[in-house]
Amino acid sequence: MSNQTTSLIRKLYDHFEEILSVTCVGVMVACLMLQVGARWVTGSGVPWTEELSRFAFLWTVFSAAPLVAKQCAHVRISAQYLLMPPKYRLGFRIFTDFLWICFNLYIAWASWQVVSSGLLYPELSPTLKIVRGYVELIIPFGFVLMSWRILENYYIRLKNGTLLHLVQEEFEMVGK
Repeated sequence: MSNQTTSLIRKLYDHFEEILSVTCVGVMVACLMLQVGARWVTGSGVPWTEELSRFAFLWTVFSAAPLVAKQCAHVRISAQYLLMPPKYRLGFRIFTDFLWICFNLYIAWASWQVVSSGLLYPELSPTLKIVRGYVELIIPFGFVLMSWRILENYYIRLKNGTLLHLVQEEFEMVGK
């Protein structure tokens, strides 16, 4: 594989959530603009735009959550740990992220049970005639990807020797 191909694959991997989220938001906004424009001009809407915008919204939410996890930007309540030494804060951070990953994987498993039954007994969306199970696949995928990005962040920080920075950055943000 050439360096250029490897570089492209790496960029797609590194920015997968951004690309997917922005694309979904773009589709959603375009559909809503078309719907508003059609209602303004003709007095009636375009039926498929509402459904597609709803699907795009679902995909936006479940592709942006892993992006926020990748950037360590999820909302956290960490004030109760600020009086602890950094190593203890890091221990609690690792523990809570472990619980978060367990929750994510449970939700991914539970949602997969629902989605797989939707694929086994397909239900078509009313206007686009898309199997809803395919649309809903983003839910278990999003939770698994979020867990992956959390673990990946720990791996990168451990490899670079910056693991302790996770809790030091929180402390510095509160001090500002």
